[in-house]
Amino acid sequence: MSCDFLALAQPGVQQLSPYVTGKPISELARELGIDPGEIVKLASNENPQGPNPRVLQAIEQALAELTRYPDGGGYELKRKLSERFDIDPAGITLGNGSNDIIDIVARAFLGPGSNAVYSAHAFAAYPISTQAVGAGSKVVPAIDYGHDLDGMLAAIDAQTRVIFVANPNNPTGTWFGPQALEDFLARVPEDVLVVLDEAYIEYASGDDLPDGLGYLSRHANLLVSRTFSKAYGLGALRVGYGVSSPRIADVLNRVRQPFNVNSLAQAAACAALDDQEYLRRGREINEAGKRQLEQGCAALGLSWIVSRGNFIAVNVGRDAAPVNQGLLREGVIVRPIAGYGMPEFLRVSIGTERENARFLAALGKVLAS
Repeated sequence: MSCDFLALAQPGVQQLSPYVTGKPISELARELGIDPGEIVKLASNENPQGPNPRVLQAIEQALAELTRYPDGGGYELKRKLSERFDIDPAGITLGNGSNDIIDIVARAFLGPGSNAVYSAHAFAAYPISTQAVGAGSKVVPAIDYGHDLDGMLAAIDAQTRVIFVANPNNPTGTWFGPQALEDFLARVPEDVLVVLDEAYIEYASGDDLPDGLGYLSRHANLLVSRTFSKAYGLGALRVGYGVSSPRIADVLNRVRQPFNVNSLAQAAACAALDDQEYLRRGREINEAGKRQLEQGCAALGLSWIVSRGNFIAVNVGRDAAPVNQGLLREGVIVRPIAGYGMPEFLRVSIGTERENARFLAALGKVLAS
């Protein structure tokens, strides 16, 4: 009789389901016998520009040192981040993507008897990391699919150690402005850590979204997490970072895995920070693609949630699972988000003009069938 290893796992882990990623192109090609070159993937909020040439050059130069461990302290990347954003390098924590920062926070500050507060329809990493360490979750109902910041404040109790807040939020794309953030931070108890997840902040334009880094000097309990996976186009390399007071960073670095950001990722991130033109061009592509998708959805009689990310959540007006299956048969991969409590929605990443048009044509065909 084989051992039930699930029964041996921690109670929080027993209740988890594995995180489901966007279906890879190769997997769909194998399943349906479709030419991979004919498949459009708009499921994982990836950058449609393709790799940055500066990044490719930096990676090529770093290949000669593959036998060496990476710099565990990430000195050069921290220096670059410090110069770019005028932040103290002692307050930077590097991660294997920004979700690693979320997980490090959970391992450092949460456990049995404590809880984290976060919004409904928020990034799946928050409940996964919280539950895995045996902490409780206080999930606050959303308002129009966005964060109810007053409700989140009201949910804080004596056992609350962390609040996870995303701006813009994934998968809804909703956001809140600078004054809302200022008011919120001013009312959070100083012994509760606020994790402001800004994975999509580089897609913001104008003053409608606050820059979380500007609030750090006034709020010692704030940590801002960011990633190179989206706007910087480094999804495959998995590199992110958190910025906080040095005292918080010191705690996080006590549990951070050694060498959690590899050498190629560090070299690529340093090169990416030097190329602001890539970011500017990416924002232009994103805004044009967003308009294209919104106009196309309107022509199909569909509604969507206005987004400040590089994706939109489209309401297909019915159970989205069969629609998603129909799109897969058409060679188009998007993201159903029933697991986020939104069974009628598909989250669609903004791609190139051709990819967006392909999705809209396929969606119209599936909905009419």
